[in-house]
Amino acid sequence: MSKMKSYIARLLLVFVIITLTSLAYCTQNPSEVPTNPFEETPDQAEKPPVQLESLYGQLSVKGHQLVDEKDEPVVLRGVSFGWHMWWPRFYNKSAVNFLVNDWKCNVVRASMGVSLSYGNSYIQNPAFGIDCVTKVVDAAIEKGIYVIIDFHTHDICLDEATVFFTEMATKYKEYPNIIYEIFNEPLNTHTWEEVKEYSEAIIHTIRSIDPHNVILVGSPHWSQALHMVADDPIVGQTNIMYTMHFYAATHEKWLRDRCDAAISKGIPIFVSECAGMEATGDGPIDYEEWNRWLEWMEENRISWVAWSIADKDETCSMLTPEALSVGGWTNEVLKEWGKEVRKTIREKN
Repeated sequence: MSKMKSYIARLLLVFVIITLTSLAYCTQNPSEVPTNPFEETPDQAEKPPVQLESLYGQLSVKGHQLVDEKDEPVVLRGVSFGWHMWWPRFYNKSAVNFLVNDWKCNVVRASMGVSLSYGNSYIQNPAFGIDCVTKVVDAAIEKGIYVIIDFHTHDICLDEATVFFTEMATKYKEYPNIIYEIFNEPLNTHTWEEVKEYSEAIIHTIRSIDPHNVILVGSPHWSQALHMVADDPIVGQTNIMYTMHFYAATHEKWLRDRCDAAISKGIPIFVSECAGMEATGDGPIDYEEWNRWLEWMEENRISWVAWSIADKDETCSMLTPEALSVGGWTNEVLKEWGKEVRKTIREKN
């Protein structure tokens, strides 16, 4: 009889343990439970970078060309995330992994919105901006690709940029994956002298911490005034390039001619933002002009990043609102521009 009681007691104990475990799982916060195979767990999201290596090693600039650690010309092709305060849901490790594994991106761009004009921007909420950016940067480092840390502003914000890039350079100075974009698109209300003075100050800030990683410099008129840059470039610095942004339906041969003239004077160019429609980000894709731009970038071995991973109701946003935040994007949730960019990167990388 005593053996029977002991056996029943053990059965009751097992039943209680199973019941409590089930209840604990059922009462878990739904946000902590992965909802699809691409979802990252909290443990995954908190992992720091784990490797000091990248696809082409330490990048540098020789003449007007981006080169790898063996001084061989290299071309990066990838996509930019949309403004972090409007599309933070895509700023995660799983989305980066999908862009690398499926789209074959070898560079991504984390676009941290800065201005006071926009709610929840870096100036209003620095911790949120840094959190979004570092999730993308850490994921890119783990995948061994390159990542552009983009100070996404149209205005000169010297104090804020100094604080931000001091933190970023301190955190990531040991990683060859990093590219700093210190001024997204200066407006045509800024002179090149003003932009140059700002850029020299931020370059000095970064170089006092990180002497090696490439720095991208913008120019007035939405980073298209390369003729001004060519006439008065920044001197005394290494591993800097100048950004150029184009939207193919608006910016045609005249801008390529301007870039050709700058290249002939030794100006290194990196297309850190581009797309196939009008400069508004809307309207039909001009495939004829887009393909001319692609041919030009390939001929000149110029790296480029397409805009953007977002679900806004506009042509240049690549995803629909139904797209999962963590990747796994099928044709059903890719808009026309997203399909075109994915196809092109997969073909060329």
